[in-house]
Amino acid sequence: MARSLMRRLPRYGLAGLIVMIVSEAGMLLRIEPFLSWHTPIVWTGYILFVDGLVWSRRASSWLTESRAEFGFLAMASVPLWLVFEFYNRFIQNWHYINLPPHFALRALGYAWSFATIWPAIFETSELVASIRREPLARAGSHAGAVVSASSRWPLVSMAGGAGMLIWPLVWPSPYLAAPIWLGFIFLLDPLNARLGGESLTGDYRQGRRGRTINLLIAGLLCGVLWEFWNYWARTKWIYTVPILPNIRLFEMPLPGYLGFPAFALECFAMYVCARRLLWRGRVRPIGL
Repeated sequence: MARSLMRRLPRYGLAGLIVMIVSEAGMLLRIEPFLSWHTPIVWTGYILFVDGLVWSRRASSWLTESRAEFGFLAMASVPLWLVFEFYNRFIQNWHYINLPPHFALRALGYAWSFATIWPAIFETSELVASIRREPLARAGSHAGAVVSASSRWPLVSMAGGAGMLIWPLVWPSPYLAAPIWLGFIFLLDPLNARLGGESLTGDYRQGRRGRTINLLIAGLLCGVLWEFWNYWARTKWIYTVPILPNIRLFEMPLPGYLGFPAFALECFAMYVCARRLLWRGRVRPIGL
């Protein structure tokens, strides 16, 4: 067995596992605060646990080597998810129930929950990469291949992505979730490549598919966990998706699970763009 696989789970990873178990038990037993705050609590524990697993396999993780950027990632996760909340006003695919009555508590619950979304996806994708035995990219080597100026694909992709994202705004419909879950990939990924950031476009031009695979798997895994942990909670979201609404796994209609892998790719494209604009510190490769 490889030496990296023999490292023990660090204490914070064990603490995260305990938080997950306690929150799940408290929620099922209908004990507060776990009943109403299960989502942010359990996902905080999950992030700590998965980061600990990554460290135990690689001797490197977000929380041991990239804490400053992790803080930025968690903060960026809130406004990035609010983009999708904005679109939901037009497609009306989900709503929340049993929220705290006081505005300050609702705001805290929203912010805490939303701050776990991008970290959960990226931590999971790195765990998947470690299981698939992909080497961790050297910190700081985050540039994707620069797209040739003569290539038409970036312009076509960005125009298509922009069209997807405009469509639900001018013609609101509950059937238009797919353009939203795909549009930011096509719009932002070629731009990230052009600016020298990490990108799926750059990966493909270099014949690399690992990052895409890792993110797709992470999106599906996190999606199943989101729905599993949401199902028995008191404060939760409810879907009003019109496609096969009565064929569900937990609260989500089965076709909706196809959106989670795409969402992980969008998380990657949106964060790389935000990081390129706003972050000036050392960066950690994503999904590798």
